[in-house]
Parts: sequence; C-alpha cells; structure tokens
Amino acid sequence: MANLNILDIEGKEVEKISIADEMVSQKINEEILHQEVRRYLAAARAGTHKTKQRGEVSGGGKKPWRQKGTGNARAGTTRSPIWRHGGITFGPIPRDYSFKLNRKVIRKARLIALSEKFSSSKIIVIEKLDFDAPATSKAASLLKHLKIEGKKVLLVLENTGDNASKSFRNIPGIKITSPRGLVTYDILIADYLMFTKKSLADFTGGLGNEGS
Repeated sequence: MANLNILDIEGKEVEKISIADEMVSQKINEEILHQEVRRYLAAARAGTHKTKQRGEVSGGGKKPWRQKGTGNARAGTTRSPIWRHGGITFGPIPRDYSFKLNRKVIRKARLIALSEKFSSSKIIVIEKLDFDAPATSKAASLLKHLKIEGKKVLLVLENTGDNASKSFRNIPGIKITSPRGLVTYDILIADYLMFTKKSLADFTGGLGNEGS
C-alpha cells in the first residue's frame, strides 16, 4: 500500500492515509494514454462545417418554365446543384467524430495518469475545504500556502456546486471536477491534482465499482 499525506489549509501535514497500489504503481504505457486522449478529444470535437443541400436552400418552389416547348433543358427547381444559388452536392455536414474504447482501456489509462502524478509528487490531498461563503481570496491563500499558486490545478470536489467550488472557479488555471468526472486528459495536462479527503475516498470507492 502507498501513502499520501493529508494536509490542512495551511499546508501542514495532519495525517497519512493508505491508498491501493493499483492507483499509484502503474507502468507508463504511452499507447494506451494516446488512445484515451484521442478518444476524449474526438468526443469533444464539434463539427461546425455545414453546407446546404438542395432541399435546405430557400426558394425554388416554382418550376422555372414549363416542361416542354421552350427549347430549354427540363428543370423542376432553381435550387438544383447545377444552378447558381442552388444546393451543394456532397458538401460537408456535421458528423460525430467520437469512437469507442474498451472500458478496461479507459480505466487503465486513468490509473496510469494517476500513477505518473503520484510518482512526481503532484497529488495533494486537503483534509477539508470549509467555506461559509464564496471567498476567492481565501482560496488563493490556500494555493499560496501549498506553493502551487499560478499552476494548473485540477481540483476534485465531492460537490462541484458548493462554496468551495465557487471560491476556486474564478482563479486562473484552476479546473474543478467531480470524482466521477475525473478523466485522463485533465489529469495529464494539470500540473497538480488536488483532492479533498472526502473526494479521494469517493473516487477510490468508485474505482472498486468499475469493471476491471
């Protein structure tokens, strides 16, 4: 079992807790990490490219001329793709870029990312974050005590709508997530990963319920 220090809001150690080796002893596997990061970014990708097909272009409801006798080619609408102002044939349309990965691969990638943060001493666990009201100055003071002021910090809170969350969310570089919303990509790009004692317990408890 590995140990993590529990700190108070002044950055002083108050206790140690043991966590499963599964969370902190994974070997780096760049292929698995690459696959999971690609999956996450692809799922977040928004397809905004769009052209209108003939049925989506306004107008063209009237046949431009009668079928026979004019000498012109037969035409049923002025919005045909071969007409000016007509629809576009085979133009780009939004599509879903996401793809699936095995749940075991996704879980493994997250554990590898956590292990990397643990091995570089970039996981911080705070005993608790008590905020009677939103107070950004108090949150900034905590970061200063922990010597992570100005760093990219992924803060994992059991309640992402409480006063603690509201206190940290206006600080540049801070991203807030829940134990269930913790993903590999966010862990990798953060300089530090910060839990509360409760959110860490929620996260480790959730790992036990995932398919292994």
